Amino acid sequence: MILLTGAAGKTGRAVLKALVSRGLDVRVLVRRREQMDELKKHGAVDALVGDMVDDEIYQRAMPGIKAIYHICPNLHPSEIEIGRLAIKGACEFNLEQFVYHSVLHPQTEKMPHHWQKLRVEEMLFESDLDFNILQPAPYMQNILAGKDSILNQGLYRVPYLKETRLSMLDLVDLGEAAAEVLTDPGHRGAVYEVVGTGGLSQSEVAADIGKVLGRRIKVEEVPIKEWRREAQESGIGPYQLETLAKMFDYYAHFGLYGSNNVTRWLLRREPASLTDFINREFN
Repeated sequence: MILLTGAAGKTGRAVLKALVSRGLDVRVLVRRREQMDELKKHGAVDALVGDMVDDEIYQRAMPGIKAIYHICPNLHPSEIEIGRLAIKGACEFNLEQFVYHSVLHPQTEKMPHHWQKLRVEEMLFESDLDFNILQPAPYMQNILAGKDSILNQGLYRVPYLKETRLSMLDLVDLGEAAAEVLTDPGHRGAVYEVVGTGGLSQSEVAADIGKVLGRRIKVEEVPIKEWRREAQESGIGPYQLETLAKMFDYYAHFGLYGSNNVTRWLLRREPASLTDFINREFN
């Protein structure tokens, strides 16, 4: 059985779907009881409710587990501690494999959540575990947060420059990559960048959306002060607010992009293009 932490988020759901499609038994760890019942409907054979900063949850979650796919809650200020506890539990229960869900270019200290993930990677290197690390690019699914403004106003709103270049990844491909490294022992010890596209400017993203929709979509650069106000009104926490602001500033100055050669090799096919994704999600 495979333990999937952080299973209720969009990443966890994509990984669960891919693992279940391969006939694998999955135990999920979630934060709220209603999430547990929902994920069981999507194929999880077992589910636990708990807080990943609590050492006790790993004592309950690890028995009978062969491998773990560890996703920390997004933008969690205690990611290093959560990683330490998960690795400690995996060692105590002699798990055969630890797969860590990291991020593309974790070496970037200017983005705190990237830097925290690098520290967890370092702990894995120094453990006795057989491990894999997946470093995914930003998700194409992030576009869906602005779907209403795209469809109703013809605006693709981003809190950085229209020239900002970002690689993107379809979560379907991420799920398949996760399933691949969890089912083929030949991947043990590998660190893989999981990238779907090359570095696309935000103008190119808007143009691709417009081609599929058959209308002009304009990029709207949202000033960071306006983004902060909207984020605060949505109830985002202070750590998450500051971390995202630093990420957007980094994107604006340097972008975030890589090659999809490894993803193509892992999937044994071409990764989904942005046009593939838009056709699926907007039509």
